[in-house]
Amino acid sequence: MKMARRPAVTQSKKARTFIRGFDEVTGGGLPRGRTTLLVGGPGSGKTIFGMQFLVNGALHEREPGIFVAFEEAPSRIVSNVEGFDWPIAELQKKKLFFMDAQPLPSLIQVGDFDLTGMLAALGTKANRMGAKRIVFDALDVVLALLPDQGAKRREVFRLHEWLLLHGLTGLVTGKSGGDEDASLSQSPFNFMQFMVDCAVVLNHTVASGVSQRNLRVQKYRGSSFDENEAPFVIGRNGFNVATSAATSRQVSYASHERVSSGVKRLDTMLGGGYFRGASVLITGLPGTAKTTLSSAFAQAACRRGERTTFVCFDSDGSEVIRNLTSVGIRFGTYVKNGTLNVISARAMIGSAESLLVRIKELTVESRSRCLVIDPVSTFARSGNEITSHGVAERLIDWCKADGITLVCTSLLDESAGQTETGTPLHISTLADTWIQLNYLVQSGERNRGMSIIKSRGTSHSNQVRELILTDSGITLADIYAARGEVLMGTLRWEKERSEHLENEVAEVGERLKFLTLAAEHAELQVRLKSIQTELLAKNVEKTLLERTTQSRVNERARRNVRLRKLRGGDSLRIVGKRRNRD
Repeated sequence: MKMARRPAVTQSKKARTFIRGFDEVTGGGLPRGRTTLLVGGPGSGKTIFGMQFLVNGALHEREPGIFVAFEEAPSRIVSNVEGFDWPIAELQKKKLFFMDAQPLPSLIQVGDFDLTGMLAALGTKANRMGAKRIVFDALDVVLALLPDQGAKRREVFRLHEWLLLHGLTGLVTGKSGGDEDASLSQSPFNFMQFMVDCAVVLNHTVASGVSQRNLRVQKYRGSSFDENEAPFVIGRNGFNVATSAATSRQVSYASHERVSSGVKRLDTMLGGGYFRGASVLITGLPGTAKTTLSSAFAQAACRRGERTTFVCFDSDGSEVIRNLTSVGIRFGTYVKNGTLNVISARAMIGSAESLLVRIKELTVESRSRCLVIDPVSTFARSGNEITSHGVAERLIDWCKADGITLVCTSLLDESAGQTETGTPLHISTLADTWIQLNYLVQSGERNRGMSIIKSRGTSHSNQVRELILTDSGITLADIYAARGEVLMGTLRWEKERSEHLENEVAEVGERLKFLTLAAEHAELQVRLKSIQTELLAKNVEKTLLERTTQSRVNERARRNVRLRKLRGGDSLRIVGKRRNRD
């Protein structure tokens, strides 16, 4: 059989699938004008992927498409995808065509056949509607009717050459060997993988009773791609492939803005609160007030007018709202005005990946700037530990990329003690701030303690504080240490009371001593004043005595001179000389 000449192929560009995450994995989409092979076990999502590839091409790229159904009638396929948000009926008018290519059972008995007639009809239809994309769904159904491997290889090669000749971006789906190992080596398409430019493998397994889906790009000629398995879920918008936001989007700005934790003393311990867009982890045993502390953050965010999503896994949302009123946290007003979106996630089922997708959708729909997940350790119950850890990483990366402040709680395993090793997800290394809550049992009382284990980029307190819950709110009290023993609760109160009484007694004693000293000081001042007065009097008396004595001497001398003069016994000159000698 003579085949049509294959035209020269220029460097291919990529046809975007607009499937969330898949274009990031492949670096832009499927090879344009080339053939892609998609294989997987039953229920892995091959048909849905093919339909979404065509629908998104018609909606976003204005590229009409053809869907060739070998296994199911087109009417059934359309009915099956009605649950997705796709305008199939509208697209079928001009941009989407379904061909029913189901083989008749009698073909097995008639003998050999080929795809020449069908491809000729498809070529005419493609030219008429200007098709750019085409999907051959479940080609293995037709190949199974061929007598030998040679015939199968011939028809696969014929189809491949036809796609290249018409320049269509083709997607061929087929079944792999089974669910547990959906690899091309066990697929009837094992020889086709060498022809196509791109090969994608879908896996659908069950781990610990939980459904797990992932895909892997096995080859992609002329392009770099992510070679690792990428988890995916099938939601109301179709495929959603999990990729790391850190690799798909570059975060260009780290905010220095602080947001309140809802507890003033905790804000002080953190140097002003949490960073905007940071991830906060609150860990502790059951009953240590993890929900209460995270709810205080949600209430503070609502007071600032910031939309907040609160995801409750362990309790019904209405019960959480009711219970928080006992500690002064009232969500009712914020729920009514739409600022707070409380989600009862107990009804959510599926893998950890599906939970993450649902949470992201709800957060985006409510335009939330803050997200609380209580507890995030629920993800560990929805898959194996490795998968759940990857989900936690993607959750934190996504929140950072979108500038969402994330506060999540994590339940510790009581058998592992009050350490982070009891956390199933082990995400403490990813969180920016890690707050630890614990118990201290003393004298028949159980009291709560809180400490900041780490807080990146902040100068935070290393003190352990007692977490006190009252009907008016949450506060932190200093913990007393007596003789090396930490005191909380009643013992702390008794210690505070004892110290208060001791301080009062000491204060009274000091005041009495002060008064005594003041009286003695006043007495000494009086005595000093009296002595000073007496000394002054003595000085005056002494001065007067000296003056009186000198006056007497002078008077006596004058009297003697006058007596001599009156007696006439001496001349005045002699008397004067004697006076000078004297």
